[in-house]
Amino acid sequence: MLCLTTLFWAGNFVLARAFTVEIPPITMASIRWTTALVLLLPFVIPTIYRHWPIIKRHLPILILLGSLSVGAFNTLAYIGLQYTTAVNGTLMQSSMPIMILLLSAIFLKEVASVKQWLGVGVSLCGVLVLISRADLAMLKSLQFNPGDLWVLLGMLVWGIYSILLRWRPKGLSGFTLFSVTLMVGVIILAPLAVVEMQDKAPIVWNTDLYYLIGYLAVFPSILAYLFWNYGVEKLGAHAAGLFIHLVPLWGMILSVSFLGEKLYAFHFWGIVLIFSGIYLAVISGKKQKS
Repeated sequence: MLCLTTLFWAGNFVLARAFTVEIPPITMASIRWTTALVLLLPFVIPTIYRHWPIIKRHLPILILLGSLSVGAFNTLAYIGLQYTTAVNGTLMQSSMPIMILLLSAIFLKEVASVKQWLGVGVSLCGVLVLISRADLAMLKSLQFNPGDLWVLLGMLVWGIYSILLRWRPKGLSGFTLFSVTLMVGVIILAPLAVVEMQDKAPIVWNTDLYYLIGYLAVFPSILAYLFWNYGVEKLGAHAAGLFIHLVPLWGMILSVSFLGEKLYAFHFWGIVLIFSGIYLAVISGKKQKS
């Protein structure tokens, strides 16, 4: 499920970067999540009704989770992708596992094992190999701009959200939790999108945009969030965070499959390093729990 989550996120970043000219970032996020809510509404209303006493009792933490995940995370990334390249965005996203480890140490007093830190380092090296094409000069030539900071802020928000999942109400299923956070995010984004569109040209809808919203609403929205919450519950935030390093790998595979790009030796070594790091972190996490 975590592998599929990162696949959906890779498609999300690629498509968002391609369509930011046609749909402003906050509006894109608002339309995406509103569409997801409409699709799920027949299931959302009954589950919220059944669990309303628990939801009402834990409303503050649920509002916080919804604001961070649905409301802020992808919105900040969409804003950043207006100004930065896909390569830089991928590099920023790969900082998330390190953020999760640091936040866990600071707020949860959980000290990561040597193997977990080693796993982070090895996976990050794999990401850098893919981004740089195993050319150190290319890494040195990367230039960062305010867009990178927006994406980095989005990664920080997602790290905080993953840590706060520790305090999710125990009586709520993964779908009920997602339903509540989805409604919170839609309520927050709707007025912001209205304000954003006041000085923007009207959106010219076409077939490509309908396909875009359909993909964003189903795969990186509904399925990815349900899969991520389940993965964090089963493996913990530390191990789940390492799977984020699969995003640039999936981006490479998508490029080869749909854009006709070629595979080279550095692709192989990047893949080996990424999976080696995930293996180290997941295995060490299981040993700690046992």
